[in-house]
Amino acid sequence: MKPYREMSKKELKAEIASLHEEYVRYQNMGLELNMMRGKPCKEQLDLSMGMMDALTSDEDLTCEDGTDCRNYGGLTGIQEAKVLIGDMMENNPDNVLIFGNSSLNVMYDTVSRAYTHGIMGNTPWCKLDKIKWLCPVPGYDRHFGITEYFGFEMIPVPTSPTGPDMDMIERLVASDPAIKGIWCVPKYSNPTGYSYSDETVRRFARLKPAAPDFRIFWDNAYGMHHLYDDKQDYLIEILAECKRAGNPDLVYKFASTSKITFPGSGIAAMATSPNNMEDILSTLKHQTIGHDKVNQLRHVRFFKDIHGMTEHMRKHAAILRPKFEMVESILDKELSGLDIGTWTKPLGGYFISFDTMEGCAKSVVSHCKKAGVAMTAAGATWPYGKDPHDTNIRIAPSYPPLEDLKKATELFALCVKLVSAEKIYDDMQNESAQPAAAEK
Repeated sequence: MKPYREMSKKELKAEIASLHEEYVRYQNMGLELNMMRGKPCKEQLDLSMGMMDALTSDEDLTCEDGTDCRNYGGLTGIQEAKVLIGDMMENNPDNVLIFGNSSLNVMYDTVSRAYTHGIMGNTPWCKLDKIKWLCPVPGYDRHFGITEYFGFEMIPVPTSPTGPDMDMIERLVASDPAIKGIWCVPKYSNPTGYSYSDETVRRFARLKPAAPDFRIFWDNAYGMHHLYDDKQDYLIEILAECKRAGNPDLVYKFASTSKITFPGSGIAAMATSPNNMEDILSTLKHQTIGHDKVNQLRHVRFFKDIHGMTEHMRKHAAILRPKFEMVESILDKELSGLDIGTWTKPLGGYFISFDTMEGCAKSVVSHCKKAGVAMTAAGATWPYGKDPHDTNIRIAPSYPPLEDLKKATELFALCVKLVSAEKIYDDMQNESAQPAAAEK
């Protein structure tokens, strides 16, 4: 089929009538499908059921250094967990702090700590007139939710397949001391699936912030979440690069096992410089005596080492890969050549980013909802939920069973076609009406 914009009004009108008929058929199916969040499906959760047997009441819950995991203590986490998660994050265990089950919680607490008590003796952010934050877009809505909650002014930064616009970032960070941080999902980014290029990582490490308490919040949530064995994105390790650049304290690096084991019962961690770690622990010691060491030990006994975790992630990929490939195949079949949308084809992570024609995303999501498919709200991938061009939609293929995902994606493609065709037809009507109005 030729692009919609190349059709005559008569052809486009006939196409809209056909699409509308098909849309009504979907509405009459009574679908109740959900592609809102990037949740692991049941089959993925089943992969980690062996964790429930990793520790029993007969087990010795003592660590190699003699720590009894049943008791208080261990503010930075047990050593075995720091080794395992350090290998996962590609960092020295001595630079790793183990927290509870949620990396988002750790990020919130890190912002909150800076807000109330400052970073390394700098003025607490709550005492400043204005705090600004850089937000690569499209990006992770829950990141934006944290900085919006604290009242920061969020500045969108465009992204490309190599990462955020570094020219813009370097210029803003160097000139404005009110800019205190930036959100980054550097590998298989949420929602685009892009991974930062070597040059992008090196430019981040060499930033020259006007604010001494500026920090890069480096959320490497999908560091091990490859879809393929033979096609994988590679990421330069940021802390080592910062140290080489003479900026050792520039980064807080976050990760978790939330989409590796059980999302509600994983291990969250931060890797950072010794100076940052000392600063964090000076506050953390007043907040907790230590996190769940039994769960840390459970993860260590289940995986044994990083090789066990790598094999575990291959099983996740075997479940996710057909879902991503199905979505991409349907989008290719239904939308290629129509010039009404573009989408990413990531090699890992949990999302596909779809861009509609300008002004169509909200209507597409609304049409999907009315026919029984719930998706992430259009605009959620921008600060304040406001996509200025109304184009971006995040597709989350992981949770629905394959058959449900097939129906949901086919309906999504249909809604894209219907909304786009109607918009183009309306544009044609308006264009033809303008000369008539001018003649009068």
